[in-house]
Amino acid sequence: MTSYESADLAQGWEFKILRSVRGEFKNLQRMQQILNEEARAGWALVEKFDNSRVRLKRPASAQRNDAHLGFDPYRTYYGRTENEQAIVILAWVFGIMAVVALILGLIAAMAT
Repeated sequence: MTSYESADLAQGWEFKILRSVRGEFKNLQRMQQILNEEARAGWALVEKFDNSRVRLKRPASAQRNDAHLGFDPYRTYYGRTENEQAIVILAWVFGIMAVVALILGLIAAMAT
């Protein structure tokens, strides 16, 4: 991993890690779309950790344009967060369980 240079920190750079629960950075074309959107807020790629995390930096002066972006320039997730993903998975699991229970109930009712 790239370390933060003291010159970067002294010269007014901001850093953030952008995460993707669904591994959006695996697809280079998709990653470029995401980086283009982040670039509107002044963020530039420093390094890609893996398919789920990238490190970005921007000059602190880029904050002046934040109000006109239409998205949160300090977001740390692209797409769903881990909690949102867990809720979706649980909803699917409980939904499938409800359908199975309904089918088993219908089968039991038809057997009697």
